[in-house]
Amino acid sequence: MLNELKKQFLEVFGGSDEGIRVFSSPGRVNLIGEHTDYNGGYVFPAALTMATTIIARPRTDSIVRMKATDLDGVVEGDLNTIDKYKDLKWGNYQFGIFDELRKAGYNICGADMLFHDTTPHGGGLSSSAAIEVSAAIAMASLGGAENIDNIEMAKISQTAEHNYIGVNCGIMDQFASAMGKANHVIFLNCKNLEYSLVPMKLDGYKLVISNTNKKRSLADSKYNERRSECEAGLEILKTAMPDKTCLGDISIEEYEANKHLIKDEIINNRVCHVISEDDRVLKSVDVLEKGDLKAFGKLMIASHESLRDLYEVSCDELDTLVDSALKLDCVLGSRMTGAGFGGCTVSLVKEDGVDEFIEKVGAEYLEKVGYAASFYITEIGDGGREIKNPF
Repeated sequence: MLNELKKQFLEVFGGSDEGIRVFSSPGRVNLIGEHTDYNGGYVFPAALTMATTIIARPRTDSIVRMKATDLDGVVEGDLNTIDKYKDLKWGNYQFGIFDELRKAGYNICGADMLFHDTTPHGGGLSSSAAIEVSAAIAMASLGGAENIDNIEMAKISQTAEHNYIGVNCGIMDQFASAMGKANHVIFLNCKNLEYSLVPMKLDGYKLVISNTNKKRSLADSKYNERRSECEAGLEILKTAMPDKTCLGDISIEEYEANKHLIKDEIINNRVCHVISEDDRVLKSVDVLEKGDLKAFGKLMIASHESLRDLYEVSCDELDTLVDSALKLDCVLGSRMTGAGFGGCTVSLVKEDGVDEFIEKVGAEYLEKVGYAASFYITEIGDGGREIKNPF
């Protein structure tokens, strides 16, 4: 594939292959720990083998030319007028990254860049974080940086999204894209960014991502609503536990002892989801360290039920995918992943049952929903990096 991309790069930008370098950063799937990140809780994401790959070559001027393999046309901009590109339909994320790199003291230079994405867009698998982190590592490297700190690249990517794009995102997506490791899941504390890598041996199993292909029109407004409900619940619990600064500080035992203080059923449900989901992440670390995929599958199912019933961010399309998956003996667990109201599910499927899974889940979804789902068989891959000796 890389030789084919290099050929395409030279067809678009001309010149020789001297100085061409290759960078990559993956999409991610959050295996468990949903809507906990902005509550100071735990998340459990894994980097995917679906990724953004950049073929890049430095220039001697301040011009950046960028092309996506799946889009027509070349986007061109000047690093000296970097504020001009915020409204681009494609390319604005990259210019935001270049801006934040410069503010952070990195040398940035003109470049020709070909972007090739295998992470599906709009499915909640963080294709935007893959673009951000790969662009950050690429530009910092082309500018002469060595021994790049991937955590800093994740933070720069998040800041660019805040300041340049205007999206107040959390850190999980960029962190997972930057710091992933093959066959490992990232156990991340969103409050302080402490993390560890937990081995996940998928012996005889595959992760299958099922995309509802539903446009997530409700996600933004409901996200803000859920966030304010959680903040309201925290304020009530702080009357008994004034030292707590976020729901992630509260254990399941502390919640059980004080939940009677929350009189509003909806707010209590939201808080119950966050604190029980945090507990499920902790249990997931424990069972995966023991290699117990069956127990992890049960935690995935409990997570989906909580997101559906207590946090109310699922939808008929996601529930149809999960319910039809759990009818099959080859499935250990299945749950919605991401913000909800559309997007994807992730399922733990026996390797020799993947074809049956796609056939039966796909057929039931088409019958009940009226249009087709998409399926991706993926593995847990490495995080952002330069690919050495690529050709």
